[in-house]
Amino acid sequence: MTAGPEQHRGLPSRGRLKTQHHFRAVYQRGRRAAGSWLTVVALRRRDDNLARLGVSVSKDHGGAVRRNKLKRLLREAFRLERGRLPGAVDLVLIPRQRADDFPLAALREEIVQLVQRALAGGDERRPRSRS
Repeated sequence: MTAGPEQHRGLPSRGRLKTQHHFRAVYQRGRRAAGSWLTVVALRRRDDNLARLGVSVSKDHGGAVRRNKLKRLLREAFRLERGRLPGAVDLVLIPRQRADDFPLAALREEIVQLVQRALAGGDERRPRSRS
Protein backbone atom coordinates (compact mmCIF):
# COMPACT_ATOMS: atom_id res chain seq x y z
CA MET A 1 0.00 0.00 0.00
CA THR A 2 1.48 3.36 -1.01
CA ALA A 3 1.10 6.39 1.13
CA GLY A 4 -0.81 9.32 -0.29
CA PRO A 5 0.41 12.90 0.13
CA GLU A 6 -1.99 13.47 3.03
CA GLN A 7 -0.15 10.86 5.10
CA HIS A 8 3.16 12.76 5.01
CA ARG A 9 2.09 15.85 6.90
CA GLY A 10 3.96 15.14 10.10
CA LEU A 11 6.57 17.39 11.61
CA PRO A 12 9.76 17.13 9.56
CA SER A 13 12.92 16.00 11.29
CA ARG A 14 14.61 19.35 10.75
CA GLY A 15 11.65 21.00 12.49
CA ARG A 16 12.49 19.41 15.85
CA LEU A 17 14.92 20.20 18.63
CA LYS A 18 16.78 16.97 19.23
CA THR A 19 19.94 17.47 21.21
CA GLN A 20 20.47 18.47 24.79
CA HIS A 21 22.58 21.35 23.46
CA HIS A 22 19.59 22.79 21.56
CA PHE A 23 17.23 22.43 24.52
CA ARG A 24 19.77 24.00 26.87
CA ALA A 25 20.24 27.01 24.54
CA VAL A 26 16.48 27.64 24.48
CA TYR A 27 16.15 27.29 28.26
CA GLN A 28 19.12 29.58 28.96
CA ARG A 29 18.56 32.34 26.41
CA GLY A 30 14.87 32.05 25.58
CA ARG A 31 11.90 33.95 26.92
CA ARG A 32 9.03 32.29 28.77
CA ALA A 33 5.30 32.80 28.69
CA ALA A 34 2.84 30.75 30.73
CA GLY A 35 -0.81 30.02 30.05
CA SER A 36 -3.50 27.83 31.54
CA TRP A 37 -2.48 24.71 29.57
CA LEU A 38 1.26 25.08 29.02
CA THR A 39 4.43 27.13 29.25
CA VAL A 40 6.33 28.17 26.13
CA VAL A 41 10.03 28.97 26.02
CA ALA A 42 10.93 30.76 22.77
CA LEU A 43 14.30 31.73 21.32
CA ARG A 44 14.72 33.64 18.06
CA ARG A 45 17.31 32.37 15.57
CA ARG A 46 18.92 34.04 12.58
CA ASP A 47 20.06 31.03 10.56
CA ASP A 48 16.87 29.55 9.12
CA ASN A 49 13.26 30.42 8.46
CA LEU A 50 11.86 27.24 9.99
CA ALA A 51 10.34 27.09 13.45
CA ARG A 52 11.71 24.14 15.46
CA LEU A 53 9.90 22.42 18.31
CA GLY A 54 10.97 20.62 21.44
CA VAL A 55 8.56 19.10 23.95
CA SER A 56 9.33 18.48 27.61
CA VAL A 57 6.83 16.32 29.50
CA SER A 58 7.83 15.31 33.03
CA LYS A 59 6.99 12.05 34.74
CA ASP A 60 4.56 13.99 36.93
CA HIS A 61 2.11 13.68 34.01
CA GLY A 62 1.82 9.93 34.48
CA GLY A 63 3.08 6.82 32.77
CA ALA A 64 4.83 6.56 29.43
CA VAL A 65 1.62 6.03 27.47
CA ARG A 66 0.04 9.24 28.79
CA ARG A 67 3.27 11.23 28.36
CA ASN A 68 3.74 10.04 24.79
CA LYS A 69 0.12 10.81 23.94
CA LEU A 70 0.57 14.31 25.34
CA LYS A 71 3.77 14.81 23.31
CA ARG A 72 1.99 13.70 20.12
CA LEU A 73 -0.87 16.10 20.88
CA LEU A 74 1.52 19.03 21.43
CA ARG A 75 3.43 18.27 18.23
CA GLU A 76 0.15 18.11 16.30
CA ALA A 77 -1.04 21.44 17.73
CA PHE A 78 2.30 23.00 16.75
CA ARG A 79 2.15 21.46 13.26
CA LEU A 80 -1.35 22.79 12.64
CA GLU A 81 -0.45 26.30 13.82
CA ARG A 82 3.02 26.49 12.25
CA GLY A 83 1.72 28.86 9.56
CA ARG A 84 0.63 31.38 12.20
CA LEU A 85 3.94 31.22 14.05
CA PRO A 86 7.05 33.19 13.15
CA GLY A 87 9.83 31.28 11.42
CA ALA A 88 13.39 31.22 12.70
CA VAL A 89 12.36 30.45 16.28
CA ASP A 90 13.09 27.53 18.59
CA LEU A 91 10.26 26.57 20.93
CA VAL A 92 10.02 24.27 23.92
CA LEU A 93 6.50 23.41 25.05
CA ILE A 94 6.04 22.36 28.67
CA PRO A 95 2.50 21.23 29.56
CA ARG A 96 1.07 22.14 32.93
CA GLN A 97 0.03 19.28 35.16
CA ARG A 98 -3.72 18.76 34.81
CA ALA A 99 -6.03 15.90 35.71
CA ASP A 100 -8.30 16.42 32.71
CA ASP A 101 -7.47 15.82 29.06
CA PHE A 102 -5.76 18.47 26.97
CA PRO A 103 -8.09 19.74 24.20
CA LEU A 104 -6.38 20.20 20.84
CA ALA A 105 -8.28 23.40 19.99
CA ALA A 106 -7.28 25.08 23.26
CA LEU A 107 -3.66 24.03 22.84
CA ARG A 108 -3.55 25.37 19.28
CA GLU A 109 -4.83 28.78 20.31
CA GLU A 110 -2.68 28.99 23.42
CA ILE A 111 0.52 28.10 21.55
CA VAL A 112 0.01 31.02 19.16
CA GLN A 113 -0.79 33.47 21.96
CA LEU A 114 2.09 32.37 24.18
CA VAL A 115 4.69 32.43 21.40
CA GLN A 116 3.65 35.98 20.50
CA ARG A 117 3.78 37.02 24.14
CA ALA A 118 7.15 35.36 24.75
CA LEU A 119 8.74 36.97 21.70
CA ALA A 120 7.27 40.35 22.61
CA GLY A 121 8.91 40.28 26.02
CA GLY A 122 7.52 37.27 27.81
CA ASP A 123 6.78 36.74 31.45
CA GLU A 124 10.45 36.52 32.32
CA ARG A 125 13.81 36.50 30.61
CA ARG A 126 15.30 33.43 32.31
CA PRO A 127 15.76 32.16 35.82
CA ARG A 128 18.53 33.78 37.79
CA SER A 129 21.72 31.75 37.97
CA ARG A 130 22.34 29.95 41.23
CA SER A 131 25.74 31.30 42.21
